[in-house]
Amino acid sequence: MTDKPLEMTRRGALMAAAGAAAVPLLGSALTRPAEAAAPLLGSARPTHYRFKLGAFEVTTIFDGAIQVDGPHPIFGQDQDAAAVQALAAANFLPETRMEIGFTPVIVNTGSELVLFDSGNGAMRRGKGAGLLRETLAVAGYKPEQIDIVVLTHFHPDHIGGLMEDGAPAFPNARYVTGQVEYDFWSPPEVAEGKLARVGKLVQSNVVPLAEKMTFIKPDGEVASGIRSVDAMGHTPGHLAFHIESEGRRLLLWADTTNHYVASLQQPDWHVRFDMDKAKASAARRKVFDMVATEKIPATGYHMPFPSVGYVEKKDGGYRWVPASYQLNL
Repeated sequence: MTDKPLEMTRRGALMAAAGAAAVPLLGSALTRPAEAAAPLLGSARPTHYRFKLGAFEVTTIFDGAIQVDGPHPIFGQDQDAAAVQALAAANFLPETRMEIGFTPVIVNTGSELVLFDSGNGAMRRGKGAGLLRETLAVAGYKPEQIDIVVLTHFHPDHIGGLMEDGAPAFPNARYVTGQVEYDFWSPPEVAEGKLARVGKLVQSNVVPLAEKMTFIKPDGEVASGIRSVDAMGHTPGHLAFHIESEGRRLLLWADTTNHYVASLQQPDWHVRFDMDKAKASAARRKVFDMVATEKIPATGYHMPFPSVGYVEKKDGGYRWVPASYQLNL
């Protein structure tokens, strides 16, 4: 009976001695500077999203984003700042800062590769946008593969990427745009006065391509399954596009709305970018009603990337519902 306690005592003493010996080593480890397992890499975003639409393949492409003050007075230009800020806060958004993203879209019909809008191009490259050419490569495309470039309207963030170093960025493409839009912006005198910023860019980036352009009206055909939709107001000839294949539908509404909260939940609020405020508001309600009633997906140039979702009617306005897995099935 006396041997076992003695054995336990000796074992305990040995363990205590070993622990005491380890204390200086532990102490030295605690005093060394901490080292991160890996360096911080900065923020990252997806570059593209691809899904099937019947026999078509649709890819949204991230051209980048910029951060600016807002949403007021860019959105709710005719409202008190407090009302716009309250709407932002209610939707978990900052009250005085916002982001504007840019999303061109590619539709592969199986016979033609159709690009909707060309992004910002060099004018915002290095400033957070103008990334279309590099993200095209990541998405698996080359500029030479683009067969048709559709221009929804002529604001700089849509036509800025048409030229690279003075030459067409999509050398094998033909172009489709609205007759009303071209007729408004293309006269040389528009490159002077209050519209000079856009007018000059139209002269350098759009007019030189006119010989390769097809000019359409609302309900005009771009390719089989792709037709234009009247959404004028944002600009004089702004067009949306209805895309359909094998009974699957998508509405590409371009700049019918520029903010996924402000211009959906409050479609009648004035937007600085809209050239005809009342007409733009009417276009929003018409387009949103169609998408909501017919329950079809939509893609918008300035919706949060990957810029595909649905619209539901709510409280006299509308709500943007981002797509989850619906289009992957």
